[in-house]
Amino acid sequence: MESQGLLVARVALGCGNFGGIGSAPEFFGGGLTDDQAFELMDAAWAVGITHFDTADAYGGGRSERAIGRWIASRGVRPTLTTKTFNPMEAGGDHGLKPERIARQLRASLDRLGVASVELYLAHDYDPDVPLTETLAAFRDAVGQGLIGGYGVSNFTAAQLLAALEAGTPQAIQNNHSLLAREDETGVLPLCAERGVAYLAFSPLAGGWLTGKYRRDQPYPAGSRMTQRPEPYRDLVADRTFDALDRLRRIADGRGMSLAGLALAWLLADYRISQIVIGPGRPEHLTPVTEALDNPLTGQERADVLAATGVTL
Repeated sequence: MESQGLLVARVALGCGNFGGIGSAPEFFGGGLTDDQAFELMDAAWAVGITHFDTADAYGGGRSERAIGRWIASRGVRPTLTTKTFNPMEAGGDHGLKPERIARQLRASLDRLGVASVELYLAHDYDPDVPLTETLAAFRDAVGQGLIGGYGVSNFTAAQLLAALEAGTPQAIQNNHSLLAREDETGVLPLCAERGVAYLAFSPLAGGWLTGKYRRDQPYPAGSRMTQRPEPYRDLVADRTFDALDRLRRIADGRGMSLAGLALAWLLADYRISQIVIGPGRPEHLTPVTEALDNPLTGQERADVLAATGVTL
């Protein structure tokens, strides 16, 4: 899908669990091993997912290095998104100062083994650095041929508007799913109005929309709720389990998984340019195929949303 001249794949493979659990230093060295990451990248490539999403701090650089080794060993080149803001190690420096962006970008390219990446994002908002300086550094990187486009991540509507006034970010990557719809009233309308590509991460709400978490049952070993549950604690409520029961019935009626239905709901929104999925195993890619093969109409999308207890 194209926005502001930026062309992004409809689905990206999120690589935040390669060698860690996102950017959390306490999990660096955990997550998927290189062998597991290679198996997942092979499977994603085989089903046509050719855009990989990573960040310099994912696994403390381990994610980018795994992708770089995979590219070198397979002789293929996915399109790439990477990001910077978070520290690469516990207590390390962070932020969006121009000199740090230049240093981090060069290091990311080295780890990935590529001359440039298609999209580079500010991984979070930095209140200590003027957006004009950050965006100027990104424009310089475009001029040097190091990145194809740039944008932001984890920005509120007000922060995105400020970025648009300070420069021309082409994309925003935020948390968005059937169970996390904070961007519905601010960020998404702004993106549609200003032609900013909206990239949705955590489209399955940390596994909640796969159906793996059941009422009054322990969380599965190794699941996100046993490793890094903090972002999803608000979902531990009867209203969530009731909504999941209703969504599961809709999915069953369509002959697809709950995860496939949740992804199809996102893909049916014209304002969303890309969904970033972060599967743990190759078989977790099946819902993507289901979603692409079973598109929702506008009314079906409204019915799915209503099943969560919210109407359009």
